[in-house]
Amino acid sequence: MELQGLHGQVVDRIGQSLAADEIRAGEVLRLEDVQERYGVSRTVAREAVRVLESKRVVTSRPRVGITVRPMTDWNLYDPQVIRWRLASPRRETQLRELAELRAAVEPSAAALAATAAGDEARRALSAHAQAMAGAAQAGDSKGFIAADAAFHRALLTASGNGMFAQLSEVTEELLVARRELLLMPEQVDMASVRRHQEVADAIAEGRATDAARAVSTVVEAARSEVEQLLEGGSACALGG
Repeated sequence: MELQGLHGQVVDRIGQSLAADEIRAGEVLRLEDVQERYGVSRTVAREAVRVLESKRVVTSRPRVGITVRPMTDWNLYDPQVIRWRLASPRRETQLRELAELRAAVEPSAAALAATAAGDEARRALSAHAQAMAGAAQAGDSKGFIAADAAFHRALLTASGNGMFAQLSEVTEELLVARRELLLMPEQVDMASVRRHQEVADAIAEGRATDAARAVSTVVEAARSEVEQLLEGGSACALGG
């Protein structure tokens, strides 16, 4: 979720600096430092610090100041934190970690969905796959990514596992950020659509093993695509 208002802009600027190691772990800031550096009032600076504390990025103590926490302490599942890391020199690490997380979770979610999802959830997956196909045929990359994100959100929710479902924000942030950071090729390839349709079909038919295998193929294809783009090569498919 985007943060609104001036304090949200300050949070974003501080977070980007933290992710880029421009402000390092263990460094102590005063509220006055935040006010001066970003040209904001004490009220805005205090609210920005409160938001950063909620993300476990900093701690604030009277007579000590605002201490930057190590990145290992941060809420790394927070969509905004993910965005900061993807925009930083550490983006390859963030992309790798996200790919590993998806590879561990989404096949299990697909297998659960194949046995536990209701008819409405199964229809939703097929509808999102069809929306991906329509966007691909129209050359609409933005629409394709929106449908792709909706597909994976529906997949994780259909698993019936509430903790899996909450990871949908992580996947969605990755897909959107990849487009914004030019980590997706411009051309939409129908191969990605077919892979997602195979997942939807397997879940609709209750084939848990096939659903898990198909999702593994989707995630691996997305990982390989990003690696090619990071290495300066060309990737033939757009999807994830």
